[in-house]
Amino acid sequence: MLLMACSAGAAGTANDEGRMVKKETAPESAEVKVGAARTEQYLPKLSGKRVALFSNHTGMVGDRHTLDLLLENGINVVTIFSPEHGFRGTADAGEHVSSSVDEPTGVPIASLYDGGKRGPKKEVMDAIDVIVVDIQDVGLRYYTYYCTMIDLMNAAAEAGKGVMVLDRPNPNGMTVDGPILDMKYASGVGRLPIPVVHGMTLAELALMANGEGWLRNGAKADLAVVPCENYTHATRYRLPIAPSPNLRTMRAIYLYPSTCYFEATPVSLGRGTDMPFEVYGHPDMKGRTFEFTPRSVPGAKNPPQLDKLCHGVDLRTVGEEEAIAMGLNLEYVIDAYRDLDMGDEFFRSFFELLIGRGDIREMIKNGMSADEIKATWADDVARFREQRRPYLLYPEN
Repeated sequence: MLLMACSAGAAGTANDEGRMVKKETAPESAEVKVGAARTEQYLPKLSGKRVALFSNHTGMVGDRHTLDLLLENGINVVTIFSPEHGFRGTADAGEHVSSSVDEPTGVPIASLYDGGKRGPKKEVMDAIDVIVVDIQDVGLRYYTYYCTMIDLMNAAAEAGKGVMVLDRPNPNGMTVDGPILDMKYASGVGRLPIPVVHGMTLAELALMANGEGWLRNGAKADLAVVPCENYTHATRYRLPIAPSPNLRTMRAIYLYPSTCYFEATPVSLGRGTDMPFEVYGHPDMKGRTFEFTPRSVPGAKNPPQLDKLCHGVDLRTVGEEEAIAMGLNLEYVIDAYRDLDMGDEFFRSFFELLIGRGDIREMIKNGMSADEIKATWADDVARFREQRRPYLLYPEN
């Protein structure tokens, strides 16, 4: 099943199976309409089905949650699948989230981030007909929401269940940058052979995973998508809701491709402050006038360098367009690495899982510049742009 709900004037392009996939076209200055808002396109398809909803606090249409829209329209939602940070989006990064019940609706919540095996349990899959995906991603290979979607597609393909993606814009959708994942580093923060900044929406990634045979054993999910309206990959889409506790501003989201690697070092990137992903520092960094002290706060209960005065860099001086233009910029990590002079003690093995290749740590240690390192993945990015083209639902500019 392949549902392409498009507005008038959409142009067609052939996918890898020869079917016509209509691309959305966006009028000038038109307001983006997310897939979940296009209820006429998906409610009839869900009527009479046992539905599992994969969503969290970002699954909103105006001031209404998609869960409420489904229930009010008589859709039988039997399960909620919740990702990292939980259904309400308040848990720390990496914190295990237990299964429970959504109190306002009484719908059971099956956590997919509780420390167990990847994907839903068999008894949960046996009780559903279709998985509806409605969640706001940020377009980075190590952001775990798309990884969970791929796990659900694998489970659905194996169990003969349907998957429907209600698409949302990618706030980093204007950029493609970074190394393609070497699949020997596949993990909970990297599930597909794509660049760090892939520039695709969740629906486009789902189509590509299906079409490229990236699901387990080359399986294909019974996939339907409901695209956004009035969105292009050049759209500067401002998220109405923070997608996770520590990505609170658009600047943080645009800097995320460049600052996340500090998660694999002793350097604080501002967790436990009011400026996460917009600063970096360490107690032993030298010659810095900017200072901050991470504290235990909701969403960052035990941040790196807890209660220690850190000296570092304030990236809030970086403009949003400047942050977008830099794409994946390793200058910040290189700066901290050279300042602290810790050698291999600076990096944890998590670095390779985030960056996706095994040679970049050595490039940094050997003194290569950020621009020199970026040049090593330029050809891969160009090839990926062509590889992904049949699966794009929206114009690139």
